[in-house]
Amino acid sequence: MISKSNPFKFSLITAMCCAVIGLSACSTSSTGRHQVMLFSETELNKMGSSSFDEMKKKEKISSNKAINNFVQCVANAVTKNVPKSVHNGAWEVVVFDSKQVNAFALPGGKIGVYTGILKVTEDQHQLAAIIGHEVGHVIEHHSNERMSSNQLTQTGLKLAGTLMASQDVENQKVWMAGLGLGLQYGVLMPYGRSHESEADIVGQDLMAKSGFKPEASIQLWKNMASLSKESPPEFMSTHPSNKTRIKQLTAHLSKSKALHKTSNTPNCKKPKM
Repeated sequence: MISKSNPFKFSLITAMCCAVIGLSACSTSSTGRHQVMLFSETELNKMGSSSFDEMKKKEKISSNKAINNFVQCVANAVTKNVPKSVHNGAWEVVVFDSKQVNAFALPGGKIGVYTGILKVTEDQHQLAAIIGHEVGHVIEHHSNERMSSNQLTQTGLKLAGTLMASQDVENQKVWMAGLGLGLQYGVLMPYGRSHESEADIVGQDLMAKSGFKPEASIQLWKNMASLSKESPPEFMSTHPSNKTRIKQLTAHLSKSKALHKTSNTPNCKKPKM
C-alpha cells in the first residue's frame, strides 16, 4: 500500500502515473482507441519525406519493370481510398531490391516495399493486405503517437531520476532500471501491439473498399506464421503473435466483407519471382 507518509514513493508514483495517463488521453482513433499526439502533421510529413529520401540513397532500388508495375498497381488501388485529410496528393511508391520480408508507409504519402515480401504474398490480394496494413499506420497517426509516447516516457524517467536524487535514494540505478523495464513491458510494448492490431483492422477494411478480397489478410498471416518458427512471447514483443492477428482478422472479416466492392476488383498481375 502506498501512503503520503512516504514522500518519495508518493511523489514518484504520482510522476509515473502522470506519464501513463498522458499515454491514454487527448484524442480518439477511428477504432475508438484513446491517443496522444504532441507533434503537428506538418512536422511528421517533413520527417517522413526526409526519412524516405535517406532510404532511397542507402537502399538498392529495384529496376525490375514487371515487379514495379505490380506493386504500383496494388498501391494505386489502395491509396485511392485513403482520406484526403491523411494525404492530399499522389503517393510515392518505391520497391527496394532486398530479401527483407518487409514493407512500410510513412507520413507524407510514402510507401516502401521490399522484394522479399513478394515471395510471401501469393497474389494481389495479399499484397493489398500488406500495403493496407502499412497505410493503416499512417491513417491512424501511429508515428505521431509513438514519438509522443517516447517523449513522455523519457520525461517521466528524467523526473523520477530528479526526485530520487533530491531524496538521496539508495540504489538509484536499480530503481531506474526497474522503472524503465516497467514502462517498456507495461506501457510501450502493449501500446505498439495495439497499433499493429489497429493497422490490421483498418488495413483489412481499406483493402476491401479497394476491391481486394479481405480474407486474403488472414491467409497472409498464415504465410507469415510459417516463416517465423520461433518468436518471443507476445507480452515481450511489440507485435501481436501471428495467432492473435489471425484470430482478430477472422473476427472482423464479416464487417470487411460488407465493404468489399467486387465490381471494381483491380487486375494487378504478379510476375514470376
